[in-house]
Amino acid sequence: MWSMFIVPDEEVRTVNTSPGVPQPSAGLEGFLGSRGGGRKHRNRTHSSSGDGISENQEGKIKLTLFMAVTGIMLTVLGVGTEFWVELKPSNSFYNNQTCLVAHYGLWKCCTKTFLVSDMDPKKEICGPLHFQGESNCTFFKFYTTGENIVLFQKTPEKDLTVASAMFAIISLFLMVMGTICIIMAVGKGVQFFLKPAAFCFILSGVLIFLCLIVFHQSVLSFLASDQSIPLHHEMSWSVTCLGCAGALVIVAGVLFLLLALPFSPWEKCLPKKNSDI
Repeated sequence: MWSMFIVPDEEVRTVNTSPGVPQPSAGLEGFLGSRGGGRKHRNRTHSSSGDGISENQEGKIKLTLFMAVTGIMLTVLGVGTEFWVELKPSNSFYNNQTCLVAHYGLWKCCTKTFLVSDMDPKKEICGPLHFQGESNCTFFKFYTTGENIVLFQKTPEKDLTVASAMFAIISLFLMVMGTICIIMAVGKGVQFFLKPAAFCFILSGVLIFLCLIVFHQSVLSFLASDQSIPLHHEMSWSVTCLGCAGALVIVAGVLFLLLALPFSPWEKCLPKKNSDI
């Protein structure tokens, strides 16, 4: 009686493979295959629509990001140092034996005293700063208590110095935001974040140059506060760092904006000639 319920394995395979009976395993594989194929199709559609970032474009973005990061490092170096302007009086300002020079930036002012005998006797101006001497540095108090300093019987323009410092801080903030946008663009593989990053970098470069212009005006106002003591002034290497940084981040912002375009500007401006005869 058990023979009535026993079906040979060959017959089961024959019944399962008959054309009129659906196969569960094949249906499951087909269902999974259709889902995987749908995902692949969506990925291909996403890349072909121009929203994704190709490998070639990703390499260009990383190279431009390296340029922007170099500008950020130069900005931090320039903002954090006090070698923005050097002030040098004549040799006879202090006494006949020592000479006093000064340099300051956005946050701090330093004076340096060294012997006149160490300098070139042909020069009538104190300096340069690299001579060995006694140095004294102090931070500006007008950021905290509002007190100003007196340097060579002159007072720096407080409002202009604070404005230039604000421009520098806002510029650094925009650089950080632009870098975050580029990291998200590369990580997510989308071009959407390239335009905000380009805007941040270009605006930060403009603010850097505004900072330099306002600071130079503050130096001129400082020199004009008292004409009784003539001073020789020159902008120092911290300003050079900021100028290079502003140029780098602006160029990087423009390149990010070009990479965000849906077409290549070079192909639009210089179309390829048809080589077919």
